[in-house]
Amino acid sequence: MSYIEMENINLEYQILKDNSLKDLLLPRKKRLSVVTGAKSIHALQNINLSLYDGDRLAIIGHNGAGKSSFLKVVAGIYPPTSGALKVEGRIASLFELATGFEMEATGWENIKLRGLMLGESPKEISRKMKEIAEFSELGEHLNIPVKYYSSGMFIRLAFSISTAIEPDILLLDEVVAAGDARFLKKAQNRLNELVDRVKILVYVTHSMASAFEFCNKCIWLENGGIKMTGTPQEVADAYISNSNSLLNKETHQ
Repeated sequence: MSYIEMENINLEYQILKDNSLKDLLLPRKKRLSVVTGAKSIHALQNINLSLYDGDRLAIIGHNGAGKSSFLKVVAGIYPPTSGALKVEGRIASLFELATGFEMEATGWENIKLRGLMLGESPKEISRKMKEIAEFSELGEHLNIPVKYYSSGMFIRLAFSISTAIEPDILLLDEVVAAGDARFLKKAQNRLNELVDRVKILVYVTHSMASAFEFCNKCIWLENGGIKMTGTPQEVADAYISNSNSLLNKETHQ
């Protein structure tokens, strides 16, 4: 059985303030003695949540609410500052698609590298290479370093690799634009098939329609904490009502 269990999860970032021009012009020894201030951001606050086989969770909230930080903690990119995180099951992440790519390597080489990073065995990724290449439609471009790719070509390759594996848990941040309209349709169909197969879905979205379509649970994040948990309809109704109230207050000020 696959699961995600989060108990009192907190995540804090320490952001160093930039030195002033005056500090940078000091002799090196004096410059090193200048104490640089730091700012702490509490990205996640006391998150308690459990997900099991069959759960499809939508995460909604305004920009800066902690949605991306939530995904990165579950993916193991950021260790929590405090609290207990337990994850059982193979994870695939469809966000920050550039992670694991070697820009000096060719497309073929990056299929292998990212496939291994996503947990495939060398034998398994070798078996899937032809299918990944065909889906990407990059053809001879796979023979050149990816640093020469356009942004659309790069996203096509990253998407093709990430959706070729068979995860238990899928972490998804919206649908990534991957090229022209025809390829976008093909990518959407492939993503829908993947969502249907996984045991647990965690889906960050700004689209309520997508939350209704894919998910059976929903949380509303605000200032790094869970403001509400419920069905997608319940949480969306409360979220929209709150947003409208705030907008009306701003309008009448």
